[in-house]
Amino acid sequence: MHIDLNADLGESFGSWVKGNDEALLDIISSANIACGFHAGDPDVMTKTIKLAKNRGVGIGAHPGFDDLVGFGRRRLNLPIETIQNQIRYQIGAIKAMAGAEGTTITHVKLHGALSNMCSENYELAKACYEAVMSVAKEVPIMALVKTKQQDAVENLKANWVGEIFADRSYNDDATLVDRSMPGAVIADPIAAGARVAEMISRSAIITQTGKEIKTKIDTVCLHGDTPNAVNIAKEVKDALEKSGITITRF
Repeated sequence: MHIDLNADLGESFGSWVKGNDEALLDIISSANIACGFHAGDPDVMTKTIKLAKNRGVGIGAHPGFDDLVGFGRRRLNLPIETIQNQIRYQIGAIKAMAGAEGTTITHVKLHGALSNMCSENYELAKACYEAVMSVAKEVPIMALVKTKQQDAVENLKANWVGEIFADRSYNDDATLVDRSMPGAVIADPIAAGARVAEMISRSAIITQTGKEIKTKIDTVCLHGDTPNAVNIAKEVKDALEKSGITITRF
């Protein structure tokens, strides 16, 4: 059995460094690279693309709200057309950067608050994925399984892969527990590894209350800015491999 392991990277900005991208790129199989709106800048994007390319790691566009101060984790009330154009703009930027390095993007995944809002709001998810498909129809969309994101990609007949999180807790409706709530972020590497291995073996999301939500799972995400991110990635990979699961790009 194979599974993709992805992480959100390229989130530094200028001289400000966030996360340990190089260490994570030695563990993961796909990278979701910030496109300059919630994090990242042209130099960081280029550096991260080069590092991923050299390691054979997938290069994903990771568009979010234009919100550097809030790291894209604030829910912004913007016109749908503006959100669509911001998504197109960000994907266009990283496609150009990848092309300049002699490579291409492998997937698109929404970031932060925009992703969470699309998990709950079908019409927003549909609009966002229509924007993705208008500029990058050739690559898969990473969609959070059993949410409005999955409903939207299925109804649009998009090329998509199903994603769960290694370092976040779930509500019983398959959405993520809000970061302001206790236990929302799973920072214990051993707990994260065991939890992911169990979810993959059961083909199910396991929620904070212990409920199982059966689903297909193609890729597992961890956040590059999570405390202990590198150790979490190592434990997740080790736990999966001990269960007979190989980490490889989808």
